[in-house]
Amino acid sequence: MEDRFIDLHTHSTYSDGTLTPAAVVAAAKDAGLAAVALSDHDTVAGIPEAVEAGRRLGVEVVPAIELSSESITETHILGFYIGTESPVLKSKLEYIKETRMRRSEDVCRTLTSLGLPITIEDAMKYSGGDIVCRGHIARAMMERGYVPSVKEAFALYLSPGKPAHSHRQAMTDEEAVRLIKDAGGLAFVAHLNQTKRSLDSLEEMLTRLKAVGLDGIEGYYTEYTDETGREYRALASRLGLILSGGSDFHGENKPHIKIGVGTGDLRVPYSVLDEMKRRRGK
Repeated sequence: MEDRFIDLHTHSTYSDGTLTPAAVVAAAKDAGLAAVALSDHDTVAGIPEAVEAGRRLGVEVVPAIELSSESITETHILGFYIGTESPVLKSKLEYIKETRMRRSEDVCRTLTSLGLPITIEDAMKYSGGDIVCRGHIARAMMERGYVPSVKEAFALYLSPGKPAHSHRQAMTDEEAVRLIKDAGGLAFVAHLNQTKRSLDSLEEMLTRLKAVGLDGIEGYYTEYTDETGREYRALASRLGLILSGGSDFHGENKPHIKIGVGTGDLRVPYSVLDEMKRRRGK
């Protein structure tokens, strides 16, 4: 029986989490996890700190990243075991950072036009690194008293289809997969439920991405129901894709999500990481 568990989807202060990379690893240790991946949005800046904390605390740390891609909904690509010193990755991340900043400025301008004045400087106060995310804008909105919570900010203004959402992204989903592969990593589509696609549409997308190097999908995730989780894992099996899994932990920005267990019943077995290591060794 599996007795070791992992969390391969977490965020730190280097993107839109509220814990430092070292504190994320310490939280994983306290939760009894055998391994954790730091997968900040569009940056690998926090990985050295996380790896050092893992060595000190006896927690296996997987270097990772979560890349946003062009989509009318949410299509994010997770990369695991990426080469953080890869020149091609470093070069592209600089461009991604600039594009993300333009996107955040778009959002702030739109909110201001809606009668909710917010500046990029307001959002940057909540950024521990040089990446500005929607979560930082949401916290600035809370500070101004526009919304009672980060969740409410997304629900009313910042999510796809809401009035202040911006579709501006630096790359397509295929480009994101290729970048991860060029950096020596394994590429996975994150939280399939957030793509808002039917199973047939997902199969078409995953087949297209597999042709450019996609390795798998996030088969275990906080928001999946038992039924959708089974459907996604069955789809992966049919397509010859492997699985990752994680909580999407953000600390106090998503206080209902706990590292390792999500909203309480998530358990990602270490065997998932074993399979990823086998795929990596091929």
